[in-house]
Amino acid sequence: MHRAIGPKLLILFVIGDILGTGIYATTGKVAGKVGGALWLPFAIGFVVAILTAASYVELVGKYPKAAGAALYTQKAFKTPFLTFIIAFMVMCSGLASASAAARAFSGDYLGELTGDALPPTLVAIVFVVLLAALNMRGVSESVKTNVVLTLVELTGLAVILAIGAYAVLSGDGEPSRLTEFDTGGGTGYALLTGVLGATALGFFAFVGFEDSVNMAEETKDPVRTFPRAIFIGVAVTGTIYVLVALVSSLLVDHRTLEGSSGPLLEVVKAGGIDFPHKLFALIALFAVTNSALINIMMASRLCYGMANERILPRAMGRVLAKRRTPVTGIVFVSLLAVGLVSTGEIEGLGDTTAFLLLCVFAVVNVAVLVLRRDRVEHRHFRTPTALPVLGAVTALVLASPLADRPAEVYIRAGVLIAIGIALWAVNKVVLRARAEE
Repeated sequence: MHRAIGPKLLILFVIGDILGTGIYATTGKVAGKVGGALWLPFAIGFVVAILTAASYVELVGKYPKAAGAALYTQKAFKTPFLTFIIAFMVMCSGLASASAAARAFSGDYLGELTGDALPPTLVAIVFVVLLAALNMRGVSESVKTNVVLTLVELTGLAVILAIGAYAVLSGDGEPSRLTEFDTGGGTGYALLTGVLGATALGFFAFVGFEDSVNMAEETKDPVRTFPRAIFIGVAVTGTIYVLVALVSSLLVDHRTLEGSSGPLLEVVKAGGIDFPHKLFALIALFAVTNSALINIMMASRLCYGMANERILPRAMGRVLAKRRTPVTGIVFVSLLAVGLVSTGEIEGLGDTTAFLLLCVFAVVNVAVLVLRRDRVEHRHFRTPTALPVLGAVTALVLASPLADRPAEVYIRAGVLIAIGIALWAVNKVVLRARAEE
């Protein structure tokens, strides 16, 4: 594929991929799990993200190819079935994320502009189809669109931070909320599971940096470019998230935040700055559009990478002759996304995204240690050994029942994995039949 992404574009790509639906749409749901101490889950999520990001940086520098976690899993464990399941989980996490963004697009932010006149599910489906069409045009158009949308969504978050600064200087807000915990069970075990559950859902806001490694074959000098891009991207977004969470709790009660699919719009309405509500709603719509665009783009590239590795049928790697975009992969993932937006809501889809990726992150953190014995000729970034160990442990804890997530999340993830197993079996049969011809 064409190497069209330079260092600055990649940094904006990573920031744009991480920012978006998570902070704009699920902040309220995180507040509902933890209470006024909304900043804490995002701070913990930032630490977990940095640990795993360090493993991804080492691996993408070592193996600068598309397919990401699937490639690393295959090289480390050499088990095709495990490789396929990990790849399929990554793809489904991206589709669940894009679907959550589509649902967020059709929620309170759009309602602020249209007066809730449009059917949410239909809006979400049309939204997915339009993004698939943009993705079909090419990576250059998609990434350039991402840059524009990233700048727009950063503007929206800057508005929130300006409102927070004004509130602090004016003596407005309720600082006491910042240390209030409401996890539905007092202290002890209930408090622990409540905080872990909020962190697991809040971690959805940090997903995205792992998507960027699937662009390795379309990035100029990926060995040198990726470490800086991923670390800067995670650091910038983590700082913004914690500050936005502080402002949100300072100005709005966590129950009000929980009840809204457009929680940051509630912050704008409660702030002392007369910022146009409809303009902010429009900015938020751009933000969730950016998240959905990138996740659909990454899922289609993952299909392309898996097809090249013979994990999926070769037809999944088919590209348009003129545009050089993976047409079969784009159609396939878009159809799955339509199915998800038709059956899920923002919180459940966001939590499903986080759960699937936390499982994948645990495997990737182990893989980076296993692959230390595989030497490559070129120099690359090497993370301290303690970081992937801690990354694997924290990912497993947040993926476990200790995180107190709803049963529907495990059921949805289980159904998706079952679909993956069925596809794997079909592909094995096809490959065996071709070998016997």
